[in-house]
Amino acid sequence: MAIEDFIESKNIRLDQQLRFSAEIDKMTSIFRHTMLINKSRRENDAEHSWHIAVMAMLFQEYAAEPVDISHVIKMCVVHDLVEIYAGDTFAYDPKANEDKTLREQKAADKLFAQLPAEQGKEIRMLWEEFDATETPDAKYAACMDTLQPLLHNTLTDGHTWAESGTNRAAVEKRASVIKSFMPEVYKWVEKNIQNAISKGWLKE
Repeated sequence: MAIEDFIESKNIRLDQQLRFSAEIDKMTSIFRHTMLINKSRRENDAEHSWHIAVMAMLFQEYAAEPVDISHVIKMCVVHDLVEIYAGDTFAYDPKANEDKTLREQKAADKLFAQLPAEQGKEIRMLWEEFDATETPDAKYAACMDTLQPLLHNTLTDGHTWAESGTNRAAVEKRASVIKSFMPEVYKWVEKNIQNAISKGWLKE
């Protein structure tokens, strides 16, 4: 069975929504560099998106400004949808990030056009808001997107950092949104960066 086996309802709007729902199942096949905490394999985009959405429910009290958790969760669950076509871009790979914006814009054009117009526009606006990281909600969502893989690194012997030869400066730059928007949480980040350096998981 595959998408070719989809039986149409003859309701165009419903069929678009159902086909889109099937299409985004592809997120489960997009694997990230982040290792699962049990070290059995790399996580996929769907797992990552679910994880940061739940985390967003937990850490609101540390945000520097008020945030709308419902809106944040929506951003969390859609922020990586474009990777279905654009692929995952490793945060610590400068070369891969050079054309990231263009690849993801093209992917957004293709993916969100599959929905009824107003729903495609709504989800695209959520994705664009997250990507711009300008609103308090987007900054908080970005904090979750950064904190989750960092947490995984602290519990997997710095797997991603060690594998890629990442240094302190790169991690600190990546975590700068946490430093500015969740300073209390950043204290924990600092301790773990230092611990990773002392154990050789992260370069000084």
